[in-house]
Amino acid sequence: MLKKQRYPFILSGLSDEAGPSIDIQIQAHLELGWREMEIRSLNGKPLYKIDNSTFKQIKSKLDNADFSITTVASCIGNWERPINMPFEQDLEELKILSERMHKLGTKYVRIMSYPNNGLSEDDWFKYVVERMHVLTEFAYSSNIVLLHENCSGWGGVSPQNTLHLLEIINNPALRLLFDIGNGIAYNYDSYEFLQKVYKYVDHVHVKDGLIQNQEVIYTLPGEGQSKVKKCLQFLLQNGYTGILSIEPHLHLIPHLKKNGKLNDLKESYINYGRHLETLLETLSPIDGEVKILHE
Repeated sequence: MLKKQRYPFILSGLSDEAGPSIDIQIQAHLELGWREMEIRSLNGKPLYKIDNSTFKQIKSKLDNADFSITTVASCIGNWERPINMPFEQDLEELKILSERMHKLGTKYVRIMSYPNNGLSEDDWFKYVVERMHVLTEFAYSSNIVLLHENCSGWGGVSPQNTLHLLEIINNPALRLLFDIGNGIAYNYDSYEFLQKVYKYVDHVHVKDGLIQNQEVIYTLPGEGQSKVKKCLQFLLQNGYTGILSIEPHLHLIPHLKKNGKLNDLKESYINYGRHLETLLETLSPIDGEVKILHE
């Protein structure tokens, strides 16, 4: 049906935060009325580690449910793979994901840019650039796009680092995934960061949180200190019409090894999605209402 709404965004989410299995992940999105998903892990395994037979079953279920995959969230350059880890692992993951992304019909894969692990600032930067050149050249030749997230790694330290990395790599196969909630964990203002890098942003994660007793506590969107509503209003005003993908972190927090209880995940995920929809309806409309076709 045609649903009137005041925002032109497509809503999605990191589906493993709804539950470990593809069946639960699909069902949660159906209950939200969303037909887009972002895959990070299935039954605890990242997509590239799933065997071919299981992958075929997953794809069949997605096809039968008429789902689109917006983005694949990889492990490349993330908190588990600092700059001195073997690069071959990242290259192998990207090769496997590239093949599977084409089968799933998605062109975007989330990466990061390697946390430091004892190197000098100059050496850290040098090795990050070397690796990113190789990754983006492979992505370009494979007709996929790397989305660098403002998270772990050299490029996520500041908007200046992000822009410098993009300028040096200078490849259309490298764009940005902006996570609104990462500023809380990495000690920067998300709204100021977004303003500086916006023209390169192709994908957005919605996450919110606050600092409590020197610890990051994740919250429903708009209830924390990440300036979620201000960022969303900025995106709307500047013509962003891409994906908003929820990453609640209320129960499942991969980088902290928190898995949450199965019964909590799906209900909490759906509640988070509905809170986002409500928050979006409070944004100041641009040129009146926007009509978006929903299944």
